[in-house]
Amino acid sequence: MSSPTAAAAPAKPAKRVKRNRLSGGFFRFVLTRFLLIIPTVFILVTVVFFVMRATGDPISAALGGRLAPDELQRRIHAAGYDRPIIVQYIDYLGGLLHGDLGTTMTDNQPVVSILTRYGAATLELAILALIIALLVGIPLGRLAAHHRDHASDAGIRIFAILCYATPVFFLGLLLKLVFAVWMNVLPSSGRASLSSEMQFTRLVSPTGLYIVDALQLGDMSVLADVLRHAVLPALALGLLTAGVFIRLVRTNVIATYNSGYVEAARSRGVGEGRLLGKHAWKPALIPIITVMGMQIALMLAGAVLTETTFEWKGLGFMLSTYLKARDFVAVQGIVILIAIIVAVVNFIVDVIAAIIDPRVRY
Repeated sequence: MSSPTAAAAPAKPAKRVKRNRLSGGFFRFVLTRFLLIIPTVFILVTVVFFVMRATGDPISAALGGRLAPDELQRRIHAAGYDRPIIVQYIDYLGGLLHGDLGTTMTDNQPVVSILTRYGAATLELAILALIIALLVGIPLGRLAAHHRDHASDAGIRIFAILCYATPVFFLGLLLKLVFAVWMNVLPSSGRASLSSEMQFTRLVSPTGLYIVDALQLGDMSVLADVLRHAVLPALALGLLTAGVFIRLVRTNVIATYNSGYVEAARSRGVGEGRLLGKHAWKPALIPIITVMGMQIALMLAGAVLTETTFEWKGLGFMLSTYLKARDFVAVQGIVILIAIIVAVVNFIVDVIAAIIDPRVRY
């Protein structure tokens, strides 16, 4: 009687030590991933700064040929672009630490105001596109796995290939041709009609997210107008990512079907529907979450072409505009913001994956 009692006594402290060790390891994992954002953004800021100046100073790039040589040199000297490049770089880093991203060359606006004014439009488009990608990609991937090697599976795989292989601008033009020109059921460009945008001026504190602003107004006709304008851009950008999700879900559900614990459940007489819903479905979602950060980065890259195609005035549209004008100060600011967004999103995705994926060790 005495020996079992003595053996059981240290069991509780050992279990408690393990729990504390895992908890501390998780927080160290989160802190490490968070701190990695700093060198990631720093490296990208450095690369963008020097690449933007590889062809000369920003003023000559944006205004060269439109100003007299004396006036051009005066502006270059006033902006400090005739100083050594390393001095300009240190000054630029100092400005970043104080939230100063410079002033655009073409329209003389603070870059920060450009980011705040048009960033909400890109955020809204990315959220809507991600919703479409999830609503289309996950159910179709699940259906394809359930009907593996049947006609429906082949059709869904072809659809997935077309989604991620078709250039987003071509898909956007095709959608505009079908739904805006031939069928005339959806608008071809813009975020809202002129009358709806006039309604937004009544708001005391607009968010820039037109769906949220329409809900603030409480006008369902304005909300319907905003949603009608958002359908085609969100569909064009969302289907690009949906193709990736379809193949990920299909591949991982099939792989889970062939795993040992699913075979054991099948041998006990568990039905195929229950195997899919309970045993194979949840593990297949983990890869979706782990690649979400990368897909959002690709989505932001695709937003440049999508916003240009549909004249959706967000950061992608403005980036295209400033690139054409060779306004490298504005381009630099927009690229840096996108880099920060991607780094933060990847950090959040890493943390979520560490929580739900038992294979992650920390």
